[in-house]
Amino acid sequence: MDLYAENILDHFRSPRGKEPLEKPSVEHHEINASCGDELTLQLRIEGKKITALSWSGTGCAISQAAMSMLSEELIGMPLEKADHLEPEHVKQLLGVPVGTRRTKCALLCLHTLKNAIRKHVGKEMLSWTQMLEPR
Repeated sequence: MDLYAENILDHFRSPRGKEPLEKPSVEHHEINASCGDELTLQLRIEGKKITALSWSGTGCAISQAAMSMLSEELIGMPLEKADHLEPEHVKQLLGVPVGTRRTKCALLCLHTLKNAIRKHVGKEMLSWTQMLEPR
């Protein structure tokens, strides 16, 4: 097994960022309708930065590991930077080729994050198509 696949399995088996979060500023839930993977993300936002987070979810190793990996980067990140993260960033975190059939699995974390931020600031939710479009 290669190093990247082992890293994905490590994050799937021992996910980071799943500790309970008291008093989140926003909570958002997304479902990947094509496979049934689900994520719920809670963010605590102070000023314009993410100061704490928690997530829960069910699904394949790719979707759950991607959220775990992304959660390690988000604490202290300005909302604007988090909202501008691109799909390629998550794919790089995973470190393995993500085929067309698994793209939504890999990017469920990003879709959930962006819509949590949008909910917090009062903007309209992004569809999958909008989220996948380059800015």
